[in-house]
Amino acid sequence: MTTISSTSSTTASTTSTQSTADATKTAAQALFTSLQTGSGIDLSSLVPSLVQAQFAARTAALKAKAETLTTQISATSKIMSSITDFASSLATLTKGGTLATQATSSNAAVFSVTTAAGAKLSGLNKSITVNALATAQTSVTSTSYDRTASMGTGSLSIKVGSNAAVDITFDDGTSPTIDDVAAKINAAKTGVTASVITDVDGKAYLSFTGATGAANSFTVTATEGDTAGLSRLNVGGDATGTRTTSTATNAKLTVDGVNVERASNAISDLVSGVNITLNSVSTNPVSLTGTRPTAALTSIVSDFVATFNDKIAELNKELDPQTGDLRNDVAARTLSQSLGRLTTIKIVPGDDSSPGPKTLADLGVGTQKDGTLKVDTVRLAQVMAQYPDAVEQMFQTSGDNLVGLSAQMNKIQLAATSTISGLGATSKRLGEAQSANTLAQSDLSDDQNAAQDRMTAQFSAMNARVSSYKSIQNFMDQQVKMWTKSS
Repeated sequence: MTTISSTSSTTASTTSTQSTADATKTAAQALFTSLQTGSGIDLSSLVPSLVQAQFAARTAALKAKAETLTTQISATSKIMSSITDFASSLATLTKGGTLATQATSSNAAVFSVTTAAGAKLSGLNKSITVNALATAQTSVTSTSYDRTASMGTGSLSIKVGSNAAVDITFDDGTSPTIDDVAAKINAAKTGVTASVITDVDGKAYLSFTGATGAANSFTVTATEGDTAGLSRLNVGGDATGTRTTSTATNAKLTVDGVNVERASNAISDLVSGVNITLNSVSTNPVSLTGTRPTAALTSIVSDFVATFNDKIAELNKELDPQTGDLRNDVAARTLSQSLGRLTTIKIVPGDDSSPGPKTLADLGVGTQKDGTLKVDTVRLAQVMAQYPDAVEQMFQTSGDNLVGLSAQMNKIQLAATSTISGLGATSKRLGEAQSANTLAQSDLSDDQNAAQDRMTAQFSAMNARVSSYKSIQNFMDQQVKMWTKSS
């Protein structure tokens, strides 16, 4: 625990000594006056004055210590919160993907793209033609039905592609309506969705829809029960009760001259790290390229330095040898040293002998005498132009880059807030000291009350004896006067 400075201790000691002397002088004068005048001792003012004098030094010391602990706890919490916010903000920014090369479509109306976190898209350049979109099979009843009428009993067997058929039973006597049939099909989760469509006359049609892709075509086969009617819902084969308005087909593309097919219009396995959404067919190839965030990378370096300087200024204030609340705290000083080494720590993966920047210092970020950082913008521009991939890697958060800037800041934050050796431990220790001080003040208050009770009792007894002596004195004085007159 950080000790109270000698200056504070001396001031508190001087103040309490003066308070003790004043209180003692006042109490003595009150006692003398009371005894001389014979008016009785004013215990309500005399005893508290004496007790205050007796306990003044200890009270002042505990109060001064409490104030120091409160200030130190506040400073510790402020620094921990500050470094945590810094590390979290940097992590959020790097995970957002805006600091990595982004996939770009030259015609988003044909297909749009998003970039997966941690994707490496340097040099990405693809030519894609969308020849056909993936479609889903849709079949609908040929005639409409009253929504309150029974659709029959028995079972429906739904088979999707090469999957095993799923049987859905409608028990005899239940008289399921068209809405009941749709609900039971959807509850079975066969891969086919049923919905009821109402026309302008309030009549209902039952629509069946599958997933996109040729492998997801489906058939529906009814087995009639006691009440006929379910066969009207047959789909496929020679069915006459339904008509198929759309068939299940694959999306067809030409990628760099190679024909490919996918079952969905949402494609994530065509180009590594790129999610593609097909929107329409195209007559001409559309380019898929990677756009490097040069401006964002330049900005993040400047923003990082500005934020770093704010944090180090806060820390330096608390570590000031004369006025800093944490000037003697080892954890706070260790944090300062860790931040001071940040510009020279390797923050890119790979061989140290490979060309390109490895540290923030290589980017032109230098440390000044007061611990703050400064950016050499000319050097930064040169490095980014010559080694763009390496610069980008410094701000990546993918699994193979555990030494990136965000990862290093996270290490510093975890060490700084550790409850074993960091400021977390300092906060815990100070909290315990504060609790002990509060208990000590409570014990001192109890001692003070006990002393006041004891002293009150003592002075009350003395006051009674003095009053008795004065009564005797007055009686004797009266007798003497009477004797003198009689003679």
